[in-house]
Amino acid sequence: MGLFDFLHKTKEEERQTLDQGLAKTKENLLQKLTRSILGKSTVDDEVLDNLEETLITSDVGVDTTLKVIGKLQERIRRDKYISTSELNSILRAEIAQLLRKQDDGFPATFDAPLPKTPYVILVVGVNGVGKTTTIAKLAYRYKAAGRSVVLGAADTFRAAAVEQLTLWAERVGVPIVQQGMGADPASVAFDTLQSALSKKADVVIIDTAGRLHNKVGLMNELTKIRRVMQKLVPDAPHEVLLVLDASTGQNAVEQARQFTSATDVNALALTKLDGTAKGGVIIGISDQFNIPVRYIGLGEKMTDLQLFDPDEFVDSLFDKE
Repeated sequence: MGLFDFLHKTKEEERQTLDQGLAKTKENLLQKLTRSILGKSTVDDEVLDNLEETLITSDVGVDTTLKVIGKLQERIRRDKYISTSELNSILRAEIAQLLRKQDDGFPATFDAPLPKTPYVILVVGVNGVGKTTTIAKLAYRYKAAGRSVVLGAADTFRAAAVEQLTLWAERVGVPIVQQGMGADPASVAFDTLQSALSKKADVVIIDTAGRLHNKVGLMNELTKIRRVMQKLVPDAPHEVLLVLDASTGQNAVEQARQFTSATDVNALALTKLDGTAKGGVIIGISDQFNIPVRYIGLGEKMTDLQLFDPDEFVDSLFDKE
């Protein structure tokens, strides 16, 4: 069955996928780090300046970079001395700390007990970031974990969006609720939840319009979707998932800024990490918006969507082997 065989990856296979997906980002970062300490045995002002440039040009972002540099300066003031050989492990620890968020109440794995049933995920993001395929992969991972899933095609602004999601639903083998282009998105969301409740579905994933040309319009639309869903499931949605394309670097940061000001995003998915050297953007986005990265996309296969583990991510990123 290939692409659609419902087999779990082992922990080792997941780590291998992560290592392969981060290869370009890792090569970019480690090469720059090596250059920043070339010929130096201790971390001095010149090394810190070089490191600052390294992190900024690796798409970590200015604010987050300055935070990391500030932590290193505090360490130097306290310990009086940091060798360049220690820098790698110190950076690992500082970046991992930036990526760790407080317990968010989300399921820890795809087969973990769900906090609510149905567990409702509302997906937002601009067109072209991999939103539709991320929804398909989410449906696949939950179905592979033994969950029943219902999709809702509430991105009714584009006919292609409805068609694409319907095609993916057929491929993954999950039901979809859709009313075609031009339908009221809130009506689609309501019908999707009704269908999920009647089927006693475990997980509901609802797509929404991928446009930001009118932030007020988007805000009103998402507010209406939330309001009608709560008539059936009072605390829905449980995840408002913003999908961002990691390969766009700082443009992804701007999209995060726009969407977080338009709606209550509480989870992030970063796609296309396998094709970019700009994976450092995860660090800046997670830190700047204080929203947990929930999923990362590391390839085309259904199993290449992983739940984000900050410690695994940092270990992979800084592992020189």
